[in-house]
Amino acid sequence: MGIRDDAVEVRARGWRTLAALHGLIEVELERSLQREHGLSVVEFTVLDALSRQDGWHMRMRQLARAAALSSSATTRLVTRLEDRGLLTRVLCADDRRGIYTELTPAGETLLAQAHPTHDSVLETALDEARDLPELAPLVSALYAESAR
Repeated sequence: MGIRDDAVEVRARGWRTLAALHGLIEVELERSLQREHGLSVVEFTVLDALSRQDGWHMRMRQLARAAALSSSATTRLVTRLEDRGLLTRVLCADDRRGIYTELTPAGETLLAQAHPTHDSVLETALDEARDLPELAPLVSALYAESAR
């Protein structure tokens, strides 16, 4: 194996470690958010992304990127959240083809209730991952980055 092959293996190992940490965290978040607030992780992600926007709205394409979903999956998700009264779609005033998605007051309320659960579960999952030798370096890097 040459130097080039070694670099590829290092990146692949890093990706596997990142995927393992992501999976561990996502399982715990999914379980807790669903049980306590009736939200999936991706639903929480969408509500959270919308809450961080100036004017509390985003175009569907932006929302798809923020949630790491395809356009069609985003449309289905937005429809479900809209049916639950958590967000609404608004036509763009200067481009009739454009559609914005906005949080409703009910969406803001549910997000505010779910945030402490999300943050607590994330912290606990990271603390547990720190005790696993294969994940500890990545968790330490996350904490070092957040200290900056």
